[in-house]
Amino acid sequence: MNLEQLKGFVAVAELGHFTRASEKLHLAQPSLSRQISTLERELGAELFHRARGNISLTPAGETLLPRARRILTDADTIRSEMAELAGLQRGQVRLGASPTLCISLVAEAMADFHDAHPGVELLLTEAGSNVLVEQLAGGMLDMALITLSDQLPVTNSALVRTPLLIEDLVVVASAAHPPLTAGVGIDVTELARLPLVFFAESYDLRATTDAAFRAAGLAPTPVVEGAEMDAVLRFVERGLGVAVVPAMVLLDRPGLQSVRLVEPRLARTIGLAHRSDVNPTRAAAAMREVIVATAAELVDRVPDTVGIATS
Repeated sequence: MNLEQLKGFVAVAELGHFTRASEKLHLAQPSLSRQISTLERELGAELFHRARGNISLTPAGETLLPRARRILTDADTIRSEMAELAGLQRGQVRLGASPTLCISLVAEAMADFHDAHPGVELLLTEAGSNVLVEQLAGGMLDMALITLSDQLPVTNSALVRTPLLIEDLVVVASAAHPPLTAGVGIDVTELARLPLVFFAESYDLRATTDAAFRAAGLAPTPVVEGAEMDAVLRFVERGLGVAVVPAMVLLDRPGLQSVRLVEPRLARTIGLAHRSDVNPTRAAAAMREVIVATAAELVDRVPDTVGIATS
């Protein structure tokens, strides 16, 4: 048994397809099939049910999968620790973040980190907070920037979640649109009368805004529904409607205007999560420092709608 065999096994298990797994691994499919067959012979058990157009794990495969992931994670850790001998000239950081943070805090932090440590490889996983917490607990990430809430799963008692920022949600419109309000903010009743661009239901933001409308007894009809963050901002810039977004996404977007959402005020707490039972590599520790420093800088750049969170 070797690491390449385990890497091939995990790829097939996660993708459910030999062709897609071989493409991901940049490996010819016959070579991947031979790796899996050799692994099965060495283990004395079939790992996959192979039916036409359908690949699924056998009980032996189900047993091996978490162990294989752990072995591969440990191997990556060993490589990273050996890279410590070269300081921060080499190494790797596996960072997870929610989509809305990838175009604000994460983009700023990764740019600063790369400028300081260009030899360190940055691996980004973009997903919802629940998924990121599970991946972090499973050893697939070094750290994750997530939206903190009571609904997040508790999958590992060693998981530490440190609050970083409290970020207001604001209403945005095209800069060419007439001013949204003459006052200091807009309430949910006024918002419901405007043409709205709604996020996909998988977004935490969508659940938050839906809850605010329900609490007010409102059921607005969106102009566009089911969009991702980049598309939402583009639709708003083109004048299709308005949207409720986190304040930080407005950085360097002169094509948008914003106004506070009041009655109710909606905000979210951004946190940095990591495992306390895993010693961070020097590269991971350096990335944490950069993220904390970048968060503090963003508070200064968006002072009215973003603030430092306290534990």
